[in-house]
Amino acid sequence: MQRMISVIRIIEDTMVDGPGFRTAIYCAGCRHRCEGCHNPQSWDFEGGQAMTTDDIMRVIEADPYANVTFSGGDPMYQPEGFAELARAIRQRTPEKNIWCYTGFTFEQLINNPRQKALLELIDVLVDGPFIKAERDESLLFRGSRNQRLVDVQPSLKQGRVVLYTDTSYLIIRDSASGPC
Repeated sequence: MQRMISVIRIIEDTMVDGPGFRTAIYCAGCRHRCEGCHNPQSWDFEGGQAMTTDDIMRVIEADPYANVTFSGGDPMYQPEGFAELARAIRQRTPEKNIWCYTGFTFEQLINNPRQKALLELIDVLVDGPFIKAERDESLLFRGSRNQRLVDVQPSLKQGRVVLYTDTSYLIIRDSASGPC
């Protein structure tokens, strides 16, 4: 029997939750309750619709070009359901990468066996709570300076945080070269 994930919404072809086109799964439930959160309606654990892995995979598989982002709420409050989904993504669409947003830090997650099981299936983790005093709109894919883009697999192998540095998705434009 498949685990259920409480989902608020699934947004297809978003470009704000990681590089390129992405299918973003926004889950219900978050206890971090960050001041200034861009998605406070996601805090309620009862606010979503129960969906199976197959329900969500139908949406993910319908777009062969979009990668996947887990967000919310906080997916790390539903680690078993999201781990099952991540395993299905790896098995059925292995070309897709998975990003995950969480208010927990990498260091906290590796010390919680349930959350670490999900972490091990993630490519990039955007970690740490949103801190309003550290808000910085110039940052890519995160809202405050304390949040990090963690390259998960090298971080797990090295036992320390390795920051994600791939900038191949950036389009650099200088005024002398004209429009892109």
